[in-house]
Amino acid sequence: MDTFNESVMAAEAKQSCYEGSSVQSFQFYLEHSGEHEAILKFVHNSLPGEFKRIAAGKSSLDVLGVGSGGGEVDVQILTLLQSTVPGVPITVDVVEGSSQLTDNFKALVAKTTNLQKIPFAWHIMHSEDYERQVKAKRDMKKFDFIHMIQMIYYVDNLADTIKFYHSLLKNNGRLMIIIETANGGWDTLWKTYKKELCVQDITEYRSSGEVIACLKSQGLKYDEHPIPNSFDISECFNPSSQTGQRLLNYMTATDNFHQSFTPEIRAGILDLLRNKCSTEKDGRVVFNSHVSCILVHA
Repeated sequence: MDTFNESVMAAEAKQSCYEGSSVQSFQFYLEHSGEHEAILKFVHNSLPGEFKRIAAGKSSLDVLGVGSGGGEVDVQILTLLQSTVPGVPITVDVVEGSSQLTDNFKALVAKTTNLQKIPFAWHIMHSEDYERQVKAKRDMKKFDFIHMIQMIYYVDNLADTIKFYHSLLKNNGRLMIIIETANGGWDTLWKTYKKELCVQDITEYRSSGEVIACLKSQGLKYDEHPIPNSFDISECFNPSSQTGQRLLNYMTATDNFHQSFTPEIRAGILDLLRNKCSTEKDGRVVFNSHVSCILVHA
């Protein structure tokens, strides 16, 4: 999932979910789902106004990306920020558990001329480890804009994570959380088959519903913006389709969908995908993968 589904568990023993074959599976998903394109469209339409508000009266800006993955979306966000507030110096900190994806991000920065003068600080670690490190240091660096794109699934404690990153916001700053929408296709799939799916990196599936409940309980002010997206999963229903197999592997976070579940569970998941998570259009099965952007005020 951004990104994307991108920064991960606290225990050092657990590897990041995006190394090796997982990276390939994730890239394959991105090519088929149009998710980055949907998020980038939203970013370009909605963030310039936010950036102007955040930057008002400030002589420099500090940005933090948490779970930034290969940096495809970050690079676009930073380029947009530069063009919205030209001449304002920017610093960037990146927290990402995958060394492989961080290398991809660094290579992208090296190719992007306008970003080469920006100082980047790379923290190759999980979100919880960054939190521990920052708290131990005492002189917390504060940020004007913090974004967590498709990564909140992987943190151990949702409330603590939101509280910590919100505490790092400077005056008038924003924390942007992008996550699958409540009652969308992902939410339906992962909550219906929680017992079978929430067994590895994701032990508790979350959607925008859980995040908003958490923000309300902490009394935080936020705005929610829908990001519509859907993609064709018709191939998932063709047992001999390699594309369908790879999509099912990604969507259920397994290495081999057909070997990982009993015939009953497989049939149940496919039935749910077709009838509860998707719509049929011109004989094709189109999965509802709507996303929510939640902007939390400082």
